[in-house]
Amino acid sequence: MHDLGWISTTTRLASETQEDGPHGVGWMLFAFVLTFAVTRLITRLIRAGKGPFRNMVVGQVHVHHQVYGIFLMLIAGALEFAYEPGGVWRQVLAGLFGMGAALTLDEFALLVHLDDVYWSKDGRKSVDAVLITAAMGVLLFVGANPLGLGDAESKPVAAVIVMFNLAFALCALAKGKVATGLIGVFVPFVAMVSAMRIAKPDSPWARWRYKEGPGRTSPHADTMLARSLRRFPPDRRTWWDHTKDFLAGAPSR
Repeated sequence: MHDLGWISTTTRLASETQEDGPHGVGWMLFAFVLTFAVTRLITRLIRAGKGPFRNMVVGQVHVHHQVYGIFLMLIAGALEFAYEPGGVWRQVLAGLFGMGAALTLDEFALLVHLDDVYWSKDGRKSVDAVLITAAMGVLLFVGANPLGLGDAESKPVAAVIVMFNLAFALCALAKGKVATGLIGVFVPFVAMVSAMRIAKPDSPWARWRYKEGPGRTSPHADTMLARSLRRFPPDRRTWWDHTKDFLAGAPSR
């Protein structure tokens, strides 16, 4: 008599957990979220001039915490590749890598703009990067596999679906929908819905399809640009913006 699939899978995962401890992704995700929360708390205290914390300055150079994050990721990655430890040391390296990733992505906007935009409107890109990465980490932790890629019989169909899903994700990214585009790589149909909707006015897609003047690629460019501006006005504030302000502090006016 054959064992039920889910019973054998549960037994295997339980035995692996007893031998190796919790999965490395879980420790990495926990360290990532905790480090981001603590970092934002400290930076908000520094901004308000409260508490014992101050910016790290060497000479006349402000050393940003992304520097520590990059070194943490390099050290953790090098040790993992060099020694491939198991058990508790694997969890330690996963946690160090998560800490480094949080410190680095918390200043993602500084890397993009090559300027200290941490508390400006452009600095919101850092919060977007952290929240998107955390969402993808949760999907990896729960083992999200909506396409069933582990099933040999489904691989040809899954490969075709992945190709279409990736195309929709790239289209969503081109339309300025960064969050749904990246999450849509893991979750089917999320990117498809985003790709089918109007592009943001400052996105590459809008500059290509909705641009004004000669050389436009759509005969309805004026109408599409007007729709995009109505949907995404420059001073538009959504619940997502308020959520980011609550988690990371409001940008400077």
